[in-house]
Amino acid sequence: MAETAQGPRNWSVSSIFILFASALWLGLAASPAKAAPYAAMVMDARTGEVLHSRNADTRLHPASLTKMMTLYITFEAVRNGELSLDQKITITRNAAAEPPSKLGLRAGQKIALRYLIRAAAVKSANDAAHALGEAISGSEAAFARRMTRTAKALGMTRTTFKNAHGLTENGHMSTARDMTILGRHMLYDYPEYYNLFSRTSTHAGIKTVANTNRRLLGSYRGADGIKTGYTRAAGFNLVASAKRGDERIIATVFGGKSSASRNARVAELLDMGFKRAPSYAKLRSPARPAYQGNQGIQYASTTSGGAGKTIRLTGAVKASLRPKLRPGADAQPVLVAEAESLDQDVLQESIDAALAEATVVAATSDLIIPASMPAPAAKPQPAVFTGLRPVARPASLGAVAEAVQPEPQVVTRLSTSGGRHWGINVGLFTTRYTAEKTLLRTALAEMETLDGSLRKVAKTPRGFQANFLGMTQEGAALACRRLQARNQTCKTLGPD
Repeated sequence: MAETAQGPRNWSVSSIFILFASALWLGLAASPAKAAPYAAMVMDARTGEVLHSRNADTRLHPASLTKMMTLYITFEAVRNGELSLDQKITITRNAAAEPPSKLGLRAGQKIALRYLIRAAAVKSANDAAHALGEAISGSEAAFARRMTRTAKALGMTRTTFKNAHGLTENGHMSTARDMTILGRHMLYDYPEYYNLFSRTSTHAGIKTVANTNRRLLGSYRGADGIKTGYTRAAGFNLVASAKRGDERIIATVFGGKSSASRNARVAELLDMGFKRAPSYAKLRSPARPAYQGNQGIQYASTTSGGAGKTIRLTGAVKASLRPKLRPGADAQPVLVAEAESLDQDVLQESIDAALAEATVVAATSDLIIPASMPAPAAKPQPAVFTGLRPVARPASLGAVAEAVQPEPQVVTRLSTSGGRHWGINVGLFTTRYTAEKTLLRTALAEMETLDGSLRKVAKTPRGFQANFLGMTQEGAALACRRLQARNQTCKTLGPD
């Protein structure tokens, strides 16, 4: 009886244990994966003022926000002549093998750089981003090092890049603050390319691709970019920018739980930014960083009105040494033109010093002369020619020259414009007041290229033209590109 009772009691304990273990396993299996850490930042793009931040300096996985830096360096490389938009890029096996999201590039395929830019910016294609890195720096590892150097130059102090696309990799980290800084630089440093991020779709050479950020672009008033990102380790990330009137806000979110909840949170942050930002603020564009280049070469940044590009090379030659004379070679004769005001004693001392230096250099040469070689003949003294005068022109030739000499030209005005004969037109208006108001608003919004220009309203039979004058041709073209990127009417005015 005891044995019979014991049997059911043992079975009952085992059953309870099995049921408990099964329930525990099912509960763990059904529990969601650990959410990625949340971080956020809101910034007034005009001034760089931080309007809101939460965990903004926590190093997290940036996911495809990384492609903002890949594209920033690509635009930088095009501007500095490393490559061109129409240059054909050969796709490597490594680039073609990247996992989705991808454009579908094949190894050995050739495609124009502009299409790789579109695919990386709009579709967030990993194969296109990898190909851009290899095209610029030769390998993705070298490009990642350049990305990190550029990040430091931009003030992104807590960012380290390991690849060009943002797939999870050990040490590939950034922060909400750093990505907000990068988004602001993208907006102001390369406004001619910024419209890429607002396209809901674009043709990328082999097919038309849709924008990964199209839902926010289509639902939030004023949104015009910029970049989404997602990996399992990062969660749903987004750097977004929106403009309403003269105000522009940038909001960044790391660690969203879904694309829908992330977009909703970004919309809330943008609303917060527009409420907290002042209605009028003086634009303080961020300073463009020093051009990093490849392999440790640094280039000073250039502006549209600069005199040129200054290059600082690591390991540059610090002294230009005088080449040694070939043993046995005669010194070249020195020609001296006679001048009555020249001190002949000083001149002779300079010649003697030069000859003495040449003799010392030749004597200390490392050349080994075989014993069988005959002794060189005595060197003749270098000839010093003085007093040579050109043969006088025949009198008849002078008479002919006087006969054909053109009439003297009288200069009545000396131009000091420095080539600033160009300008831009920003619209035709029905009243002078509206034209002047538009000129002032445009000048405040685009101080970098319009600084120093002359605002002028020209009355025509059709209305009042709002013009900026006194610009160079390059400055006028750059100003129009920047204004047109903001959907503002602009056309250049030539010297005529």
